[in-house]
Amino acid sequence: MVVTCVCSIFNFLKAPTDLKNLVRRFHALQAERVEAYKLFEEGHESYLRTGPHYDFEHYKQLVHEITKAFCGISKEVLEIKEQLHQDFDRPDLSEHIDKLQIKEKEKLELTAKLQLGKQNAQDHPEDEDFQEKVREIKQDIIKNTAALSEILQDFKYDSEELE
Repeated sequence: MVVTCVCSIFNFLKAPTDLKNLVRRFHALQAERVEAYKLFEEGHESYLRTGPHYDFEHYKQLVHEITKAFCGISKEVLEIKEQLHQDFDRPDLSEHIDKLQIKEKEKLELTAKLQLGKQNAQDHPEDEDFQEKVREIKQDIIKNTAALSEILQDFKYDSEELE
């Protein structure tokens, strides 16, 4: 499955040994995260189309694969954070990654809530509360995405001299 490859696309590469390549690797990992979210969303949409008798086993496998991908990405991002701080004396960049990881965790939690909310809204179309909850979660995701973009912009600005 494509999802299993998302996390390991670059695993054959050695860990970057210079700051410029480390920053590039960080950006590549963020691109992998974006792709994993896209696959997660597409998989959930497919799952919803199997309702009202949902194909939960297939969806559960997708969640497992996506979780593995996110764990691998996060693990490598945290290794980069440590290298930035310890090996390259860049606590500024390391701090951006700390903030980013917190927001990424929040985004994943919001995404899970949104998926559950969408299923509830689909299962109970007559109940406006479920529709409203989906709208609220979508707004929270928009705010979270804006915060993530700001953190990434700060990281880019602070690492620009490397380019």
